[in-house]
Amino acid sequence: MTSQSVCLTLIAPYELRGELFDYIAEQTDLVTGFTASEVAGHGTRIRLRSAAERVKGHADEVAVQIVLQVKDFEQLLERLKSAFAGTKLIYWVVPVKTFGVLD
Repeated sequence: MTSQSVCLTLIAPYELRGELFDYIAEQTDLVTGFTASEVAGHGTRIRLRSAAERVKGHADEVAVQIVLQVKDFEQLLERLKSAFAGTKLIYWVVPVKTFGVLD
């Protein structure tokens, strides 16, 4: 990839995991792959959805990272905004200086 690459990070409630993964996997014209991990959400804006989360003091969430071209990121973000409207999906994007595969 070129210097026009970015890494899009998405943070979603764990219960959206399957739906989000399926949706991203369907975007084959923009996304060639992604990485996901379970994370613990902390902070004043985090909504603890269950009694277990309130006891633990954090929200169970999933983080998804996708490296893609800037133009593809812009299209994907618009699609995500439409498909996941109202879900309070958190996102950020950072430039990627280098991306590759060690062979």
